[in-house]
Amino acid sequence: MTHFGDPFAEQKLLAAGEGWVALPDRAVLVLRGGDRVTWLDSLTSQRISPGVSTQALILDPNGHVEYDLHVVDTGEATWLIVDAATVDDLRTYLDRMRFLADVAVDDVSGEHDVVWVPRREQYAQLPTWLVPAEYAGVGTTEAGEDRGGTAEKYVPVRPDHLIGAEVVFPRGERPAGPECGTWALNALRIAAGVPVVGTDTDHKSLPHELGLIGPAVHLAKGCYRGQETVARLHNMGRPPRRLVLLHFDGALPDPGAEVHVGDRTVGRVGSVAQHHELGPIGLAVIKRSTPVDAALSVDGIDASQEPVVAAL
Repeated sequence: MTHFGDPFAEQKLLAAGEGWVALPDRAVLVLRGGDRVTWLDSLTSQRISPGVSTQALILDPNGHVEYDLHVVDTGEATWLIVDAATVDDLRTYLDRMRFLADVAVDDVSGEHDVVWVPRREQYAQLPTWLVPAEYAGVGTTEAGEDRGGTAEKYVPVRPDHLIGAEVVFPRGERPAGPECGTWALNALRIAAGVPVVGTDTDHKSLPHELGLIGPAVHLAKGCYRGQETVARLHNMGRPPRRLVLLHFDGALPDPGAEVHVGDRTVGRVGSVAQHHELGPIGLAVIKRSTPVDAALSVDGIDASQEPVVAAL
């Protein structure tokens, strides 16, 4: 459900660490077999370890973001919480990459529901993906470094915190407390500058542009598809675009609308929401060279930007 009558009250409830949100747009894959952890580690941008919750990406050969994986290893199986719109393509890709590895890939979405809880804590006996420490404001993800420095150069300060977890429940079961809608969660996520792959990205999106170096990309990890582009851009280049939080003047544009400086197109809006304190806000990826104080417009609506990713 998008809301249950009062999205602002639901936002305040979630911000206070209460309530929960059903996530019908999430699907669940399970990996089993003795090679599952090392095999998945070889395919993804972040280090995968037994018994650990991780965000990881699968990139295309040119380093563009294809899939976002919320990884939970329980010691017996590895659970992947993923976008339901791309789960079939993702499963096909994973099956194709198994070769002789001792790995089985199963789609168990029909037997499970994914629920957001606004507390960053493990649910007993249930696969629980904890939001990365950077998003929650409780530290940093171990991400190594390279000649271009550490991941901290991309997002010096996040605009707000997103505290919570995605929990895989058996179909039909729910946590205690009041249910809140997805509008409330999206408003808090946008305010924290956390992008959603698919909604806030396109076929050219690079992890550097989105603030995903660190939370989802390890700089000292090699030998996965797209890694050469990640390293080359980090060490010798600058991302061509950057993620920003937009504050709109009085109204919300449609997702996908172009961002303009005068008559020049400089980017595209992704997620938008009405926030209970900030008003109408959204995430956009704009050209790196766009001045931070530039007067922006989207669908005729004036907007100002709050950088999420630095203009390196």
